[in-house]
Amino acid sequence: MPKDLLAVTWKLLLLRGVIGIVLGIILVAWPEATIGVLMLVIGIWALIDGIGLAAQVFTTDAGTGQRVLFAVMALVALVVAFFAIVHPGTTVGAIAWVVGVWLLVRGLFELVGAFSSSNAAPRWLLVLGAVVDLVLGWLFVSNGEDVAKAVTVLVGILAIAWGVVFVVLALAARNAARDLPDDVSSLPPAIPPGATA
Repeated sequence: MPKDLLAVTWKLLLLRGVIGIVLGIILVAWPEATIGVLMLVIGIWALIDGIGLAAQVFTTDAGTGQRVLFAVMALVALVVAFFAIVHPGTTVGAIAWVVGVWLLVRGLFELVGAFSSSNAAPRWLLVLGAVVDLVLGWLFVSNGEDVAKAVTVLVGILAIAWGVVFVVLALAARNAARDLPDDVSSLPPAIPPGATA
């Protein structure tokens, strides 16, 4: 049984690795053609973010100021999601600009939120997240389509790297499967709990 499980595992790892490498090569080789897909993914992310923020508006433990903050952030995220999902391939520069504005608004509100309320997360982590959003937002607003292409290439490079990792893990799992006996009866007997060896 363990050998059969490892045989299936290494094949799935190999498949994931190959898909990652192929996807990465496509993203790196043709970033212009795949920017629409990237915008669609960002739109889905914004939609999930907007729904989550809208849900926080109705939580009972949030103050009025926090509810307004969550409502504005949810509205901006849902507008971005609408444009990015409904029109992912049209005028990438315009959609990248809208995404940039969303990230800037999100970063500003996160920065204010990091210093205005007591959160479970460490304050430095919230500030770091806000700074990342602000930097990305500024890059998207100032360089629109060029940043979208650069992000697409970066995602492609990461996909290739993870694909290689999965292929290496698959080969290691395959070698481990070869070393296991074919039949469970050839494994050493297990010692029952409470028994002494």
